[in-house]
This record gives sequence, C-alpha cells and structure tokens, in this order.
Amino acid sequence: MITAKQLTKRYPRTVAVDEISFEVAKGQIVGFLGPNGAGKTTTMRMLTCFLPPSAGTASVAGFDVLEHPFEVKKRIGYLPEAPPIYPEMETAEYLKFVGKLKGLSGADLKKRVDYVCDRCAVGEVKNKLLGKLSKGYRQRVGLAQAIIHNPDVLILDEPTAALDPKQINETRDLIKSLAGDHTIILSTHILPEVEQTCEQVIIINKGKLVATDSVRNLQARARGAESVLVEIAGRSGSLEVPIVQHKLEQVSGVSRVLCKQQVDSRALFEVESQKGRLVRGDLARAVVESGWDLNELRPAAMSLEEIFLQLTGNESGETENAATKESQR
Repeated sequence: MITAKQLTKRYPRTVAVDEISFEVAKGQIVGFLGPNGAGKTTTMRMLTCFLPPSAGTASVAGFDVLEHPFEVKKRIGYLPEAPPIYPEMETAEYLKFVGKLKGLSGADLKKRVDYVCDRCAVGEVKNKLLGKLSKGYRQRVGLAQAIIHNPDVLILDEPTAALDPKQINETRDLIKSLAGDHTIILSTHILPEVEQTCEQVIIINKGKLVATDSVRNLQARARGAESVLVEIAGRSGSLEVPIVQHKLEQVSGVSRVLCKQQVDSRALFEVESQKGRLVRGDLARAVVESGWDLNELRPAAMSLEEIFLQLTGNESGETENAATKESQR
C-alpha cells in the first residue's frame, strides 16, 4: 500500500531524510518513531505530496508521489499535529466543506458527515463554532475530516495530543477499528500508544532508517541476551531476598539479578543472562532444589521506550528543524 525506496530530501545545508526504504502492507497500523529532528515530518510531507523528494521514489496505493500527486492525495487522509480547522465555521459546516473538496456531494456527502460525526464522537457539537470547542474536540474534528472521504491511507501526526485519558482510549479504539479498511501510519512521541496500537514500527534517527520490524522482533533484537522474570515464594511463610538473590546469581550463565518487588513471602526477580545463554531450566531447578516455590517464570520484554533509546541514543539532532527553516525560505 505504501512503498518508499531510497527516499531522500536534501537542502543546501542539510539532508533531512537520507535514502530511507520501507513498505507498509494494506490494512496495517504502523508506528513512525524518531527523536525531534529525526526527519519524521519531512517524510510524511513527501508521502502526502506536500514536499517533493530530492531523490528516490515513494508510492501510495500504487501511485507515484511525483508522477500522480493528485491520485495520491485522493487516497490519503492526513491529520497534522495542529488540526487544519477554520474557527469561524461550525463543525458540520466545516466537514461538509472538506467533503466537497474531496469530491463528495449530495446524499453521499450527508451520509459521510453523519458517519464521521458519530465515529469520532463530535455529534453533540455539530452546530457549534470550531473556535469555541476545546482542544480535545478540535482534535477529534481533525480526525473526522481526515476520514470523511474514506481514504485508503491515513497519516496521523500525534492524534491523541491534548486528549484526556477517556478520549485517548476512545481514539485508540477508533484507530484500531479503522485498520483493515485503512492503512495507517501513526507518528507519535507517546511510546505506550505505539505498543498498544501498532503492529509494526519504523524508527528513524538523523534522517536515516534505524529499524523497521514488529515490536516483538525489535524487543528480541535489542535485548540480545535472555531476560526473564521469576516469582518465588517461601514455603515457611517468609523469604530472605538477599539469600534468594545470591542463589540465583550462582546459576551458570546469569549476569545480573534484580529484585523488582516483594510482597509478604513472595518476591519478583528480573534475571538477565549472558549473551547466547539460556538459563530458564537451570533457574527453575535452583529454585525448587532450594526448597522455594516457583510461582512464575516468563520472558521479560523490553519496553518500546528502552528499545527506542537504545536504537537512537539520547541525542536529538537539529536536522528537521533546519530542514523546516530551509523549506520556508
């Protein structure tokens, strides 16, 4: 559905996007991640035909962004971080206006306006001025305009910004429900959002592609060594954590043991192995032979935040900021 090959955007004094290649299959929800200045916004602007690439190619729904920009735009719904609304217009009036721009008319236009108002939970403010709405409602109206023409592809830039927890959950559920019928690229700095919503992750840093994979595969690649969570309980009603920790540290292949939690006679440990060593069997035997109960033994997954920091480092380049300034000249 979306293909980028060696996609590049150069300016006289900087390279904002440097030969990145990726594919997004039909119906997928893909998280697009990177620190500030990584090139995310520049990439999305090229995919939406707002900026032409300097080199490489990109296609959306089979149409090249340079050769067929109008066909691409017909098939894309775009929600930038700041929703593109007119404060002097009422909600329904604005959605009708956008629908007409997208080629809708008559009964089809009315049907789609009613549909997106219901789907994005803005029906109760249909007759209110957009300038009088809260930021959360304006964000939802922005999402409604992005899907009004039922596009093949949705590109969403920080879609839950400024929403309260209830609205965030509702928006996540909406985005998930749109998958299958729509291919969705979700650009966000909220990493739990990607973990809970996306099937695949694309990470760029300083204009270069760092990783593209499922969250599960990225966790395995980033971890390198096995890390497991072990919950142990004492049979006599008490558990000496230092003793248990020392015992686990003595297991061959274990590099680190950390007590994560202790409640009464139970304790949860995170055990990390040396690279290439599988220690779960030996850990289980050590616990049982020591006379303790083994309540749980499972892999400890890395959070997406840990993966993100490991792959990109803590530096936030100035590339995209410089690119924005260049594009405005």
